[in-house]
Amino acid sequence: MTKRDVVFPPGRQALYEQNRYSPAISSNGFLFVSGQVGSRADGSPEPDLEAQARLAFENLNAILAQAGATFDDVVDVTVFMVDPESRFDKIWQAVSDYWGKAPHPTVTAVGVTWLYGFQFEIKVIAKLPQP
Repeated sequence: MTKRDVVFPPGRQALYEQNRYSPAISSNGFLFVSGQVGSRADGSPEPDLEAQARLAFENLNAILAQAGATFDDVVDVTVFMVDPESRFDKIWQAVSDYWGKAPHPTVTAVGVTWLYGFQFEIKVIAKLPQP
């Protein structure tokens, strides 16, 4: 069995332990990040949609930084949105501030009906920089 090298962002271990999953796993030079949402420190959703998307990226960036990476190292992105037809433009306004420059990572966008009280979630795979 492959050893799971877990990456925890600072100050959020209790949230992940409570929900019994790892925020990210480092394996064979890649970082596999669990879906990140716009949750506050206590795990509750940020109510404002654009602020929620920004907070999801802040939470994602905290994990990437803990692993020694940035969004520029991301090669694959999957985003989930509740009711994307009415929310996509507002969410994507926030996303563009974090996306970086071309060439951009691959993206899969999925419309869903439920995200545990959230409206947006992002999961990524990053190629870790060589030491």
